[in-house]
Amino acid sequence: MTLQETITASAEYLRTHVTNRPTVALVLGSGLGDFADTLENPVRIPYKDIPNFPQTTVAGHNGAFVFGRRCGREVVALQGRLHYYEGYSQQTLTLPVRVLAAMGVKQLVLTNAAGGVNTSFSQGCLMLISDHINYSGQNPLIGPNLDAFGPRFPDVSDLYTAELRTKIKAAAAAAGIPLEEGVYMMFTGPNYETPAEVRMARIVGADAVGMSTVPEALVAGHCGMQVVGVSCITNMAAGVLPGKLDHSEVVETANRVHATFQSLLETILQVI
Repeated sequence: MTLQETITASAEYLRTHVTNRPTVALVLGSGLGDFADTLENPVRIPYKDIPNFPQTTVAGHNGAFVFGRRCGREVVALQGRLHYYEGYSQQTLTLPVRVLAAMGVKQLVLTNAAGGVNTSFSQGCLMLISDHINYSGQNPLIGPNLDAFGPRFPDVSDLYTAELRTKIKAAAAAAGIPLEEGVYMMFTGPNYETPAEVRMARIVGADAVGMSTVPEALVAGHCGMQVVGVSCITNMAAGVLPGKLDHSEVVETANRVHATFQSLLETILQVI
């Protein structure tokens, strides 16, 4: 099947299995997937049940669309995401975003677990993404343009919608939710960044580093969606603090701050 045929077939499969028609979607990163469990009247559709749909392979990423209600809104949460380091092309790993666009989603909230580069950040803090640096060496928009979704040369100067960020920062402050803001830099993974790479990231203007989010944001922008990005700084990146990095620490920290994280997501759903 072509990419367009797969998108169309996947969207049709979901339409026939759920009555929900959400306009906002959330992609839940490592250790953050339990927000989907808070949705009212949830309908869960595993990726493995969707014909020709790619599967997640990483611990902490269950791989499912969860449709339901939250904060009075119809939403769909992606419980787990696909990553470039799993061996998928960036066109394939962003397939869920294309499917969401085909279903009518207009706003996408991307979350991730990230390493802190900004030395003023603390482990467990939350960062609103203001911009990104794509250091993956790839781009999901390379190849034939899908004209039905967007233009050949999309503008990304306001990819992480400034208007929404202003609303979110004000609402978070009013709710007493600590929230940093900064630039996210994508590396391919699956190894964590070297101390030298982290020093480079700081020099070029990154506040956090990770292995996801950027391809999804680019495709969402191409589809005309408004994009919000939130990083949970689950660890300080290599070389910032002594000691080695471990994925279990990422999940553990995400679990520890999940109440604050869920409060922020609720706030976001109320104001966007």
